[in-house]
Amino acid sequence: MLEDKAQIQKIILGILIGFIVFGFSIFFFNTIQATLLGLIALLVTLWTNEGLPLAVVSLLPIILFPAFGVLDTKATAINFSNPIIFLFLGGFLLAIAVEKTNLHTFIADKMLGLFPNTPRAMIFSLALTSALLSSILSNTTTALLLMSIALFITDDKQLKMRFSLAVAYGASVGGILTPIGTPPNLILLGIMQEHSMESIPFFQWIWMVAPLSFLMLIAVSLVLSFGVKNVPIHREEKKVSLTKEQKKVLFVMGGLIFLLLINAPIKPYWSGLGLSESGILLGAGLLFFMPPFNILEWMQDKDKIPYRIIFLFGAGFSIAKAFSATGLAEEIASYLIVMTHFTPILLLLSVAMLITFTTEITSNTALISIMLPVIYSVAEQTGINTTLFMMVATLCASYAFMLPIATPPNAIAMSSGVVDVKSMIRYGFVLNLIGIGLIVVIAEFFWKGIL
Repeated sequence: MLEDKAQIQKIILGILIGFIVFGFSIFFFNTIQATLLGLIALLVTLWTNEGLPLAVVSLLPIILFPAFGVLDTKATAINFSNPIIFLFLGGFLLAIAVEKTNLHTFIADKMLGLFPNTPRAMIFSLALTSALLSSILSNTTTALLLMSIALFITDDKQLKMRFSLAVAYGASVGGILTPIGTPPNLILLGIMQEHSMESIPFFQWIWMVAPLSFLMLIAVSLVLSFGVKNVPIHREEKKVSLTKEQKKVLFVMGGLIFLLLINAPIKPYWSGLGLSESGILLGAGLLFFMPPFNILEWMQDKDKIPYRIIFLFGAGFSIAKAFSATGLAEEIASYLIVMTHFTPILLLLSVAMLITFTTEITSNTALISIMLPVIYSVAEQTGINTTLFMMVATLCASYAFMLPIATPPNAIAMSSGVVDVKSMIRYGFVLNLIGIGLIVVIAEFFWKGIL
């Protein structure tokens, strides 16, 4: 009974906050736009206070948006089959195959053998490995692959927490290193193409972003290592050869990485294969159900797929669609134009802080889908450097470390069961500030002369 009462109180709190946001917004926006903001406030509150299960809250837009006249059912529900969601699904299947064949323990031994057996060295090695992998694979896939390794290294609960955060934060740090590393990067390139803007070549992107990723990786390692006693971690080193099943998984992973690399355009030298990344990754995941691989069995393994995270992304895309359909993006742009009177570096700082802390309470993919059209609209009306500000906004959407719903790796770290919200907020707030500072400085003194 006490649990039911507490849950009811959390739901009522969400409804009250939704009404308050609606009441405040009605003075600045039309009724439908204010309604949308109130509904978003309700969803964010329930995601944050866990008044309802994450998956349940994430499905509410299919009911609430049509009920309040924001979007019809078809326009809302179609976002839950966004191609990016199937990219994540393919990554999940790949991670399940790795774990089922125990390949992660083999990878752990090989990877960790390169570093001293101390907590600080393990934090750095996990963050580094996660960052490098997420520059090629999706940061979600990377976090899923390495999370079980992080939990495998030690039995100490505090170290498990720090190791899990190292994987999650490392995936976010490295995800920006290439255009294909994380969905917001792809959304940026898509919007630039849609508006006939000059695209950023593949290798130019890498050498522009590499200094930021490197400095941020060091920051993550130092912050997570603070207060950790540098005592040896006792770990048995076993010489184990790969099994037949593990070789099959490695073969698929190698082929996947190769296909993703040659599929990515490197302008002006290579236009890519033009294949859908979502299709490539989903196809790789489905191979594990087929001969000659036969690693996964649907009835046995389907329950390991974290559907709640998939539903969370669907909700985020629905919110992004609603922002566009109701004209709320353009309305917000009109209010943001006043910011263009700031000095350039102060304007960059304002955009960076706005995106970083806003994406903490919603999907980074959804937020960047909403904000890039807003920033483009502001830039076109005022003449500021459109590409520079859109680039800063995109990277800041990935550099949010405080809350589970901010980025997919954060959600995965939370689902591991060893990370609590307070710890994520404590470490994440510091890293948010460091990330904002580094992005603004590098954008002003490095990217500005290029873009």
